[in-house]
Amino acid sequence: MALQFPQIDPVIFSIGPLSVRWYGVMYLIGFLFAMWWANKEAAKPNSKWHKDQVGDLVFYCMLGVILGGRIGYVLFYQFGHFIENPLYLFRIDQGGMSFHGGVLGVVTAIIVFAIKTKKSILSVGDFVVPMVPVGLFAGRIGNFINGELWGRVTDVPWAFVFPTGGPQPRHPSQLYEAFFEGLVLFLMLIWFRKQPRPAGSVAGLFLAGYGVFRFGIEYFREPDAHIGLYGGVISQGQILSLPMIIVGAALIVWAYKRAGNSAPAQQAKN
Repeated sequence: MALQFPQIDPVIFSIGPLSVRWYGVMYLIGFLFAMWWANKEAAKPNSKWHKDQVGDLVFYCMLGVILGGRIGYVLFYQFGHFIENPLYLFRIDQGGMSFHGGVLGVVTAIIVFAIKTKKSILSVGDFVVPMVPVGLFAGRIGNFINGELWGRVTDVPWAFVFPTGGPQPRHPSQLYEAFFEGLVLFLMLIWFRKQPRPAGSVAGLFLAGYGVFRFGIEYFREPDAHIGLYGGVISQGQILSLPMIIVGAALIVWAYKRAGNSAPAQQAKN
């Protein structure tokens, strides 16, 4: 016995040609949380951030998510379609966003912002990453409401029959991702930040943590039909997650090694 997918209209309401969709609302929730969180952190004593910088940073990151997510989806998952019709890149009405592309967009936004404000790129990255998992959580709930990006066929008792996934019961992989990539990763980052950490280590934990969670959950998520599994083993999402794991782990090691090397030098000056 599988659970039947709840019939939720992806459109909340429409006014003339304008439609407000649950997925868009989830993006808005993520950005509103980011603004609230950033202002809360900036208000702490000795934060070295002020309100105007927070507004600029969130705006840059918002552009990075939207532009990077769309460009990444087209290049990573629909490249053949893009070659045939380059204007497909601008057909956002047809949907399609890539988290990995969004990460690249946010990294670009962080670099641009750090150069403009003369802040450390690593410190800006550490400031930004705790905001991301909440947006991920909201986005995956939006995927579930839309009945998209469902999982592989299974007989687990919590499987769902999705209207667009055929009659077979499937893993609700969107909820797995919301839980691990959203809630669990957020709690990990909050716990990790409770103690002073070397610059770059928080960003490294986010990259590695997301990469590990996404890599594992891909085994439960249905591969893109037009891509499938490379060699019948590994998905596109897993291939894109491997660099995140490697870069994140290397960043953590480098951050601690750099902090350790600077400590004796600081002691010598004292």
